[in-house]
Formats: sequence, structure tokens, C-alpha cells
Amino acid sequence: MTLLTTPPIDAEGEQMLVPHADFAPEGPQPMEVASTEATTNAVDAQAIDEPPSARFTWKIENFSKMNVKKQYSEVFHVGGFKWRILTFPKGNNVDHLSMYLDVADSSALPYGWSRYAQFSLSVINQIHSKFTIRKDTQHQFNSRESDWGFTSFMPLSELYDPGRGYLVNDTCIIEADVAVRKVVDYWSHDSKKETGYVGLKNQGATCYMNSLLQTLYHIPYFRKAVYHMPTTENDNPSGSIPLALQSLFYKLQYSDTSVATKELTKSFGWDTYDSFMQHDVQELNRVLCEKLEDKMKGTVVEGTIQQLFEGHHMNYIECINVEYKSTRKESFYDLQLDVKGCKDIYSSFDKYVEVERLEGDNKYHAEQYGLQDARKGVLFIDFPPVLQLQLKRFEYDFVRDTMVKINDRYEFPLQLDLDRENRKYLSPEADSSVRNLYTLHSVLVHSGGVHGGHYYAYIRPTLSDQWFKFDDERVTKEDMKRALEEQYGGEEELPQTNPGFNNSPFKFTKYSNAYMLVYIRESDTDKIICNVDEKDIAEHLRIRLKKEQEEKEQKRKEKAEAHLYTIIKVAQDEDLLHQIGKDIYFDLVDHDKVRQFRIQKQLTFNSFKEEVAKEFGIPVQFQRFWLWAKRQNHTYRPNRPLTPQEETQSVGQLREVSNKANNAELKLFLEVAVGLDMQPLPPPEKTKEDIILFFKLYDPIKEELRYVGRLFVKGNGKPMDILKKLNEIAGFAPDEEIELFEEIKYDPNVMCEHIDKKLSFRSSQLEDGDIICFQKSPQGLSSEECNYPTVSAFLIYVHNRQVVRFRSLEKPKEDEFCLELSKQNNYDEVVEYVARHLGLDDASKIRLTSHNCYSQQPKPQPIKYRGAERLTDMLIHYNQISDILYYEVLDIPLPELQGLKTLKVAFHHATKDEVVIHTIRLPKQSSVGDVINDLKSKVELSHPDAELRLLEVFYHKIYKIFPLQEKIENINDQYWTLRAEEIPEEEKNLGPNDRLIHVYHFMKDTAQNQQIHNFGDPFFLNINDNETLGEIKMRIQKKLHVPDEEFSKWKFAFLSLGRPEYLQDSDIVSSRFQRRDVYGAWEQYLGLEHSDNTPKRSYAANQNRHTFEKPVRIYN
Repeated sequence: MTLLTTPPIDAEGEQMLVPHADFAPEGPQPMEVASTEATTNAVDAQAIDEPPSARFTWKIENFSKMNVKKQYSEVFHVGGFKWRILTFPKGNNVDHLSMYLDVADSSALPYGWSRYAQFSLSVINQIHSKFTIRKDTQHQFNSRESDWGFTSFMPLSELYDPGRGYLVNDTCIIEADVAVRKVVDYWSHDSKKETGYVGLKNQGATCYMNSLLQTLYHIPYFRKAVYHMPTTENDNPSGSIPLALQSLFYKLQYSDTSVATKELTKSFGWDTYDSFMQHDVQELNRVLCEKLEDKMKGTVVEGTIQQLFEGHHMNYIECINVEYKSTRKESFYDLQLDVKGCKDIYSSFDKYVEVERLEGDNKYHAEQYGLQDARKGVLFIDFPPVLQLQLKRFEYDFVRDTMVKINDRYEFPLQLDLDRENRKYLSPEADSSVRNLYTLHSVLVHSGGVHGGHYYAYIRPTLSDQWFKFDDERVTKEDMKRALEEQYGGEEELPQTNPGFNNSPFKFTKYSNAYMLVYIRESDTDKIICNVDEKDIAEHLRIRLKKEQEEKEQKRKEKAEAHLYTIIKVAQDEDLLHQIGKDIYFDLVDHDKVRQFRIQKQLTFNSFKEEVAKEFGIPVQFQRFWLWAKRQNHTYRPNRPLTPQEETQSVGQLREVSNKANNAELKLFLEVAVGLDMQPLPPPEKTKEDIILFFKLYDPIKEELRYVGRLFVKGNGKPMDILKKLNEIAGFAPDEEIELFEEIKYDPNVMCEHIDKKLSFRSSQLEDGDIICFQKSPQGLSSEECNYPTVSAFLIYVHNRQVVRFRSLEKPKEDEFCLELSKQNNYDEVVEYVARHLGLDDASKIRLTSHNCYSQQPKPQPIKYRGAERLTDMLIHYNQISDILYYEVLDIPLPELQGLKTLKVAFHHATKDEVVIHTIRLPKQSSVGDVINDLKSKVELSHPDAELRLLEVFYHKIYKIFPLQEKIENINDQYWTLRAEEIPEEEKNLGPNDRLIHVYHFMKDTAQNQQIHNFGDPFFLNINDNETLGEIKMRIQKKLHVPDEEFSKWKFAFLSLGRPEYLQDSDIVSSRFQRRDVYGAWEQYLGLEHSDNTPKRSYAANQNRHTFEKPVRIYN
């Protein structure tokens, strides 16, 4: 471990990825968002002797053998704080290495702590340091977000490839450069007050949408058109895109605080999971504009999208030697400009209109002239008033077979002249009276990498010199340099402040750079940047939104004045009657569903009774109020009536007496006695001997429970004394045999015990507020007549019942069927119910997978056979209970499958150019020889006696020939490809002068400093000690069936650790290779250098189960 001080980080690197959690959304959001006060305290005080920035190096040995999900480094100190690195060696539910910077002592820090740091994390390339992978970001750490970093730091396939240089001798070296900065008080910033504008709330990973919406909103002509789209007061914003967008824009214009986007995303038809999927700004822009264009048809604003954003260009092909020209006019709403290989926008436009010559083998077929030399290109007919330029920061790298982000420096001007150099971008038919001079309006920025990041926008709404940064909820004033130059991208090297230390310069790639630009034509400025005021907004919209604002203001006012008021919740018999057996079964009432009164604390309780008299029509003299009490067993029951003296006190004083836990609420039960004529009577006198009991009646045939009333009984009385009264209340015959039970508690388990009718109420320990459930005697009831013969059995059933929504694992978004189960059902019972519903005889073929409540997806690993004791264990995810399970029907029983090892083996046919993937299932104790024997029965061999071998192939290199006796239990086919092939006859009996060498295809990546990239299928070749390259080439050409013309272009080289040494035909090839048993033989090979013309085969390496990148869709 080494710790070096480094220069401070001054450049801005935006928040990128997520604090680690067991779900990994693609946006900059923690698992739970809460308003955390960023208060500075003693913990934040920086120690004088601690460097404000430092570099920590962590060497991890035996990296590939680590059998842990996550690993922490040692603690190191920077800026007076304790830090450590957190890594997930096999990825945090992704196929990438996951790495975070963690506050080491977060659990011991006081409430409200926070600290701010800029930092970078690196995985060192130990062969070529220039290929070290480094990522920078910044974060304000607090109790909710005590770690921050990169869930998708680098592909595991690259990390674990020994040839790449990140793992040498199974050792990985990780570095952290940390610079501690003064805490930024994010939460106290008032955007409206500071800038006049408000931000948009992030729903999970919707920063890309927020930056686009702010850009569109600040094009006033567009906003005005949205306001003029016809909507009515009967429309629901959640179901109408125009109304939702109008509502959003109105709030952005008139609200004082940040605005939520949930109504808009609901109108898109998105669910919560869509909001946690990060998408592409350009894709959303196109889809949204197409949707609005469609919704505007037939209205007064029809054509607005075209008027603002539509331009036209002409594709042409012009013959050189004959008079023939073909043209095609096309429209565009945005232009995609190349970044790679272009220094600025003008270079990109030059490339866009670059003329391509069609000649030689690529001649153009002109209709009546046959094949002709021709020029092909594009010229613009007209540009739109609002020009949207998409910078191609993301490209597909065909060499690496993956998407990459281009962080190269790319300049863009404040003023863009597209008439430059004699209007070279425009076609001759373009209108010469239009001056195509544009001024920059918006810069949309992406900060991060190809696997995730953060979006925000720099906008100058009125085209003045003042720029504003719109970063989700936060809006700040920014200068022009920040909006333009600092978003060009490229690299930045920080000044060396500690030259005495022999450490490398703090140089880093700027991962924050412009991704989309919006320019407005200067001649159209007055039309586009127009005035938008209330008269542009439909009256019904103004009324609706003002009402919303008033309600919001009323809630805010009530919250501010809450300390002056008490909420009194009054439950009556009617509430118990309506709720028990419908909304609730246990206890007596849901207090949130009873009448509430908001009463000033200084008001006397007697005055409150007057208000109750007006509300309920019950005169004051007939009212008696009881206080509720929470018992030790967590039940809530009426405890005692208020005394006359207490009723003279203020409401506030009374609230203090009743329950000190919640200062805002007072819960009461209003007892009203009624006569035979149902008119209220004065409440009966209550002595210490009198007990108030509440009664519920259970019908086992109908499986119904209902409230039937309350009675006062004497403590020394017996239940026998009230049996006739209970029969009368229930509508039974006077002499009906009934059983009584006391409902004691229900959490965590139901307790409902039989009452001895001959014992006194006091002897049965009954007291005020207790509940007695009664029913007809269950004797004589058969199981066919009822499932739950006693009220105890029924209440246990109700407490444990759980409706589960089952989904097929193949269609994880769709509910297929629902089953009512018990939380106490064991594993066997649950799968038996599912099998029965599916009509499946063998329940052991059902495999279940739990639901991830955060990602709204199935968990990556299925539930093992009897791996969960109860249904509750299957449904719980951290502290949340789901009601979703996924199922799949296997072809063999699950216990049998779990006893087997499943391997995917790619069989390469000896004579045919084909690869077939076979799934091999064998007992875990089987050997490689057993795999080969099983495979022989499934594949077509070139001859009956052919012998097979099993190879481990990774990134187009052969790393291992598996011995036949090796056990398959530990073979991993998740990252590596298992390849089976016939052993060629020439390799079976190698002589003393023969040797088996590795032969790989390779090419050089011109864009990556001539880095070597392997491709295609590697193979072994038996060579003789005296054999020349010329002789070997003939054998290779024959083996690979390469035509002479193509083979003549191939180059041959000996490669060791990625460095090529080109060979001549006369060279003795074997002399280049070391002894036969060297470790790492795959790094010495005969390389065949040529272009990769083979079609790509998609091998999905380590894809998480059921995860995929969804395209942007707006459903409504």
C-alpha cells in the first residue's frame, strides 16, 4: 500500500454513477432519495497535517480466486477524513467491475455530516501504462450516500483477460486519487431566487429527459405552441401528453420550486422501471417531437414542429463522363455530426458534404449509360430556424465489438456561419436571400461513460451573455467559458504543486462534454424568442393549475401552523360498523378513515364538543368521549372516558395527557347511547365495576366477520348473563348455542382464545375496550361446509393470506395469474399450488424467482429447491414485501437440475464451417471425459474413431486444454467460451522435433496507438523444429481455405505479450518460441495479421439474467 500526495483537482467532473446498492439503475440516484441537511460540524473540520489530496494504491493478490461479493481496501486518510475503496470483483449485478469510494467511518459520524470530494479511480495496466483505465467524478458524501462511484467501471471480460495487462500474476492494482473540497450546500440553494428559473426533479434516471425538456421549454415559440394545443378541463394529465406538457411548462414558468415530471412520464405510458432506465436524449427528442407533431394535426398549431426544426438536404450522384445526375430530397429534424477525426463543427460539416468518388470496382450504374465513374455527396437545400446538432459521442467499435464514448476535444462556436466559403454546404437551388448565421442557444452535456452517466444543460434563454446551468432541481448562473470551452472535451493536466514527489502528473480525460447543441438562426430570433404570458394559456389550464398551487400553498401554510393546532380523530359506532369485515378485521377502527377535526390547541374541549354537536347532530349532553391507548401487545383500544375536569382543559393540554408520542393528534371514541326509538340518551353512569366490551359476530359458512355493537357488563358478572342479549343482537334464536372468543392480539401472530362462559369477566381478565368475537357453536360443521369453523382459525387465515401475482420468467412485465396463498405456506405447498394451476403433474419442475422491488425486475438468481422456508421469505426484498413471483417450467425436476452442472459447449466441426452450441448437463462430480463422451452422442464426427478435446477460449485466445480427468464442478463458462473440437491426426503423436504452437488472427487498431486486437477462431498448429514460415503458410492457407489473392495480403508475425515481430518466409518459426511447458503460453503465438471480414457472431458473455437495454417508447 502506498499513499502519495497529489495536486488538487480543480476541474469540474460531474456526478456520474450510483452509490452501490443491490440494484443498479443507470442514473445518478441513490437507493432512496431524501432531503439531507448538508451542515458543517466538527467532523467536517479538516486536520491541518492531513493533505487535502492524495493517491492511494491498493494491490489485490489472487484476484480471480476471490470468492466474495464485495471487498474493502485498507482505510486511508485524506483531508482529515477516513476513506476506503469498495470493489465488487465479479460486478454489482452487472457484467462489469464495480468500484466506489467509501466513507470508512460513516456509521460512527454524527447526524447531518457531509463531505465533498473530487476523485478518480483507476485499474492499472501493468503491461502498457497508457492503457490504464481511469474514471473521474465528484460527490457530496452524506449518511444516505456514503459511497459513490462506478457500477460499470470496466467489462469483466477485459479485466480477466490475462493478455490485456490488468491482471498480472493474478494481481490487480487499483488507485484512488482523492481531493477533499469545501462542502457545497446543495440543499439551501434557491434556484428561483438566484436565477429566476426552477429545475426539474429527477425520478430515478430521468436527467437525460430533464435536460431536453428544459431546452425545449426555453424555446418560447415551441412553448407557446404547446400552450395552444387544444385540451379540456375533463382531460387527465396522466393520460394526455399535451395537457401534461402544458402543465409542466406552466409550472416551470410560474412555480417557485422545482417541478415534478411524473405526470408527463405517466402520460408517456411509462412505469417506475422506465424512469430508472437511462435512455438517449436524441432518441427521446425524436420520439417526443413525432408524438407532438401527430397530436398537433388538425389544430391551430399544426406544422409547428416542422416550422421550427425541419430542414432539407439533397443526396446526389453525378456522372463524370456523361450527362447524368440523380438527386433525392430528404428532410431532417436534427443532424448527426461526426466527432471522431473532427476538430470542430466546421470540420464535421466539411465531412458531411465531402464528395465520394465512385470508380474502379465501385462504379455507379447509370440507367442508360451502364457503369460510370461518378461523384456522390450531400448538399443542403435549407436549414431550419432552430438547428439541433447531435454530436456522435457514442460509436460502435467494430474491433472491440462494443459501444465506446468519444471524449476527444471538439470545439463549437458561439456564432455558427453556415454560409461560409461561398455557401459550400448549400446546393445551387438553395434560397440565397436567407442568411444562415446561427447563434448558440443550448449545450446539452453528458458526463460519464458508455454504460451510464449524468445529463445536464447550459442554456441562455434570451440569448444574452448570461448562461444558466440546468442540472435537475438545481439552476445556477454560469459564465460563457463554463458553457462552451469546458464542454469541448479532451484531456486536462493539473499543475504540479508537489514537485518534490516523484509521482506522475494528475492528467485526466474530461468525461463531461457536449453531446447536443441547439442553434437559433439570427434572422429568426425575434420570432423564436417571443413573449409568452398568461393569455397564451387556456383558461381551464390556468384555473386547474392555480387551484393546484393554492392547495399546495394551503398545505404549506398548514404545515407551518401545525404547531398551533391539534388534529382530533373521532371514531363512532358507525365507523366500526362500516370498516370491520371490509377494510379491517383486527382491532376496531382505521383512524385515518374517520372524521378529523383541525382544532386550535388553546380551544377548550367543551368548545370542541359544540363543534361535534354541529357536525354530527348529537347534543353536547349526550356525548361521552373515550381516550384510546396503545397496549403493550400493539393493539389499540378505548381505555377510559374523559373526566368532567379534563373536558374543561384546552385541547392542547388534553392531547399531552393522552399520548406524548405524537404531538399533533388526539384520538377519541365517541360513545352515544340510544333508546328504543334510536334517539340519543344521556350516557349511562360508569362505575369501576362497569366494563365496556365490543362485539364482533363470525359466520363460518359465509366466512364473514362484522361488528354488532358494544355492551357494558359488570366485572363480577359472567358471559352466561349476556348470551340472550348477544343472540338478540345477532338475530339468533334466544337459546342458540354460541361460543365466545377474546381477540387478544394479531402482531406478529394471531391470538384469539376461547372464553369460559362460566367464569366472571374479571376472572377472564377482561377490561375496558376488549373485543369479544362470538359465533354459533361449530360442532357438527363439516369441512365441506366451511374451511374455517372457528373465528380463531378464520383470523389466522386472514392474517396470513397473501394474493401473489405470478409472471412467466419469459414475460417478466406481464401478470399471468394470481393465487391466494398463505404467508405461512412452505416451499412445497407454494410450488404445488402453482403446478395445480398450470395443470402440471410434477410440482418439482416448477422453479421460482423472487422480485427485486427497486429495479422492478426478477432477481438474478432463482430460488433453490426448498431454498426458502415460507412464502414470506420468497416475497421479502430488504425491508419491502413484494406480491410478485416469477415461475418457469423446467424439463427435469429442480432437485435433479441442481445436482447437475450445466455447461454450454461450442462444437467446431472438423470439415464444415459451422459452430453449434450444445448444452451439456451432467452430475457435478463428472469429469471432462464424461462431457466429451456425452458430446460425441450429440454431434456429427468426421469419422467414428475421432477423438475430441475441450478448450477454454477467451477473447480469441486459447488458454487451456482441459485434462480428461478434471472435474467439471469448478469449470466456469460464464466468462470463458468452452470449445470442443476433433483432435487432428497430426497432433496425436508429436515427435521430439515437433511442437504445438498457438495461432491467432490479429489486427492493429489505428485509433488506439496501434494496439493489437485479436479476432476470429484461434487454433493449434503442429510445427517441426526446422520448418520455415513459407512452408507453414502453405499449410495454414490450406487449413483455412483462403483464396490466393486474399492470402497474399496477410502478414505473419511472432507475438509475445502483445508485441509483434514480423517474419520472413525463410525464418525458422520454432526458434522464436520458448520451452514447451511455459506458463502463459497463450501470450506467445504465431499471429496472422489481416482485416476482419467475417460476420460477427454474438456471444453474450455474462449477461445478467433478464436484463436488456430498452429503446425509448412513448406508448400513448
